[in-house]
Amino acid sequence: MALGSPEEEALGLISFLASAPTPYHAARLGSAQLAEAGFTEIGEGGWEDPRGAHYLISGGSLFAWLVPPDTEPSDGLTLVAAHTDSPGLRLRPHPDLGHAGYRQLAVEVYGRPLLNSWLDRDLGLAGRAAVRTGGAVEERLFNWADPVARVPQLAVHLDPGVNERGVVLNPQTQLTPIWGLGEAGQIHSRVAARLGVSGEQLLALDAVLWPLEPPVLAGPDREFVSSARLDNLLSCYCAIRALVEMATGGGAARPLVVALFDHEEVGSLSSTGADGAAFPQLLERLTLGLGGGRADHLQSLSLSRLLSLDVAHAANPNYLERYEPSHLCLPNGGPAIKVSSQQRYATASTGAGWFIAACQDRDVPVQWYSSRGDVPCGSTVGPSLAAHLAVETIDLGLPVLAMHSARELGGALDPHHLIRALLAAAGA
Repeated sequence: MALGSPEEEALGLISFLASAPTPYHAARLGSAQLAEAGFTEIGEGGWEDPRGAHYLISGGSLFAWLVPPDTEPSDGLTLVAAHTDSPGLRLRPHPDLGHAGYRQLAVEVYGRPLLNSWLDRDLGLAGRAAVRTGGAVEERLFNWADPVARVPQLAVHLDPGVNERGVVLNPQTQLTPIWGLGEAGQIHSRVAARLGVSGEQLLALDAVLWPLEPPVLAGPDREFVSSARLDNLLSCYCAIRALVEMATGGGAARPLVVALFDHEEVGSLSSTGADGAAFPQLLERLTLGLGGGRADHLQSLSLSRLLSLDVAHAANPNYLERYEPSHLCLPNGGPAIKVSSQQRYATASTGAGWFIAACQDRDVPVQWYSSRGDVPCGSTVGPSLAAHLAVETIDLGLPVLAMHSARELGGALDPHHLIRALLAAAGA
């Protein structure tokens, strides 16, 4: 699939967002796009010669690589990392609750969402299930894309100071969704029925509530993308598109490896997260598959560069006092290079200079982001990966408004900008 126009890529992003309510769906949707472009799957239990175009799925994480046939074990790599998970509400193992004649769902807050943005929205339920079929336990994805649940806000008449005080929510007691009337129970059996199995066969769930309002191009000139989960499926979409474009457009001079991790929003410390062993082990297996040894692997890392992709804070005109005034980023202004002297981002001048030069050669606009000294910034997978791999790392991302809201806002031109920037950085 050739790189489309800016509007075509924005519409491609919208389709991706609409079809990926959970990290598990995002990983499988990305792998399907790679398979359509000629990539082949490699299982976690076995390994093959890594040359060519391959991918590996691990839970909600997706790893993919494009290795030219003449690659040597010690050659440097271009690495691209992002994350598939988003802040929100997740079902607890025993989810059925009931109060005052309502059926409710026990949920746990995942990451740091803007809690008030989840009020009064129609919510679907999606995730993965562990299902017993005969003597085996298999993973199955499900997406109940109906208005299953809702977290209703207290009426203003019963909370008369709310507009002056602001909405303050207790995550244990005031974010419990309603999903019906009557006695507590039946959510597991309802999900089992959708999977075509009995309640006894459904052993466990990883289930996410998600806002049903579809992603759209917004604004009178269609210059925005309005959607849930821009953080960070926006980056995932662009990374996959760049990889597909390279694979179908002639490739590049050096290998490209894309890692889309789960669990970034809760610290990345997991078996499939960026602060775990999954990615270092995969890269070492690539070296071994090319016939190299430990020395080759270390030399390869020393010659590699990592692009860490996550969304950046677009300047909100109603709150400019919360931004560093000389580093305001805007939607449709291209990727923002993120810097932090506290190493919340891993960018250094050498990596930034290399990235800027690559973008200048392709006429891709670039911005800078740095947070105020009195407003702490977030972080990304970049610092963890830089520390574990000892590779030069550039943290960057596309600016969005209302980050961590159930409805974020980004620029419709920016997916095209970032895909082109990744192709430039990979030398395609």
